[in-house]
Amino acid sequence: MTDFLEFLKATSYPGRGILVGRRCVYYFIMGRSENSRNRVFVKTEDGIRTEAHDPAKLSDPSLIIYHPVRTMGRDLVVTNGDQTDTICQHGDFRRGLMTREYEPDEPNWTPRISAIMHEDGSFELSILKRKDGRCLREFFCYEGCDEGKGYFISTYQGDGNPLPTFTGEPMEASVPSPEEVWAALNADNKVSLYANVNGEVKLFNKNSGD
Repeated sequence: MTDFLEFLKATSYPGRGILVGRRCVYYFIMGRSENSRNRVFVKTEDGIRTEAHDPAKLSDPSLIIYHPVRTMGRDLVVTNGDQTDTICQHGDFRRGLMTREYEPDEPNWTPRISAIMHEDGSFELSILKRKDGRCLREFFCYEGCDEGKGYFISTYQGDGNPLPTFTGEPMEASVPSPEEVWAALNADNKVSLYANVNGEVKLFNKNSGD
């Protein structure tokens, strides 16, 4: 099992990441451009959404303004894009994601990562990524996990140009506190963190001074 804090400290740019554990889920966003860094998480009635910290500096909202977290009945849906809404519209995690593909941001072709937490403690993770010019849709289903352990998936393996896509199964990782995760994320690139632990939600925004 990977020490999640050491992994974050050693990885300057995993992009956007989801860690799902027993009764908890974390979602963070990072950014290299001014447009990506100009964001905050704000609470909504059924989850959270991204907003521009300074609306005057927002140049293209298409891939950076969305609802990362929404409830769907008794389930919690967490994604890195507007596929959150697609899943909720279909009422089904897999059915919704089968209608979507990776982001059209050549040359990175950023993967779409998604998770759903069920009331019984089981959960699913998914990544939609480009391979050989087509969309590869991978799904990973878990009946649950042990205390202190989670499964992590991110958009990228690390920094680069183009950015290297995440590969393989979700990483087995330790589950630190939200404050520890926020502190371990790269100080230059981190933007926001959502943490839901036993139903208690905490938001961290670099642009708000966190």
